[in-house]
Amino acid sequence: MIDRDQSVEKAQKFLEDTLSFFGLNATITTSVDEDVIELSVSSTHLNGFLIGQNGETLRALQALVSTVLKSSEAELNRVNIDVADYKKNRADNLREQLADWVKKVREDKQPFALRPMNPADRRTIHKGLEDYSDVTSHSKGEARDRHIVLDYIPDES
Repeated sequence: MIDRDQSVEKAQKFLEDTLSFFGLNATITTSVDEDVIELSVSSTHLNGFLIGQNGETLRALQALVSTVLKSSEAELNRVNIDVADYKKNRADNLREQLADWVKKVREDKQPFALRPMNPADRRTIHKGLEDYSDVTSHSKGEARDRHIVLDYIPDES
């Protein structure tokens, strides 16, 4: 079993080695947030390649690094990889959209189904709703069709 610090080092080294296989020597910064290893890759000429369509390549890289850590019995094996702040910007955009969706739910007082989203985007929406006491959310559907439904909670006073 490898400890927390060794887990972070192993994750960073594996990602660096994987990227160098594609001829990319990128700067990778690391941190740990709530038992998740955060790996941030600086902006490069291969951002689009590393991110992939709708972040699919990023999620594949995360799964790969996580699998390596699990097979090493690492204390930390949950990984989040971001390239050129793609995920951060995506989350910011989702939070901005959330304000419009909440407004719609408040006006219509009807449930509102969002488009299918990946788990990270759904988590962003669920967490973003903590700022709204009169709207709640739940996930519905399976696999790629999993989406969030926003519900209005009438004021009982």
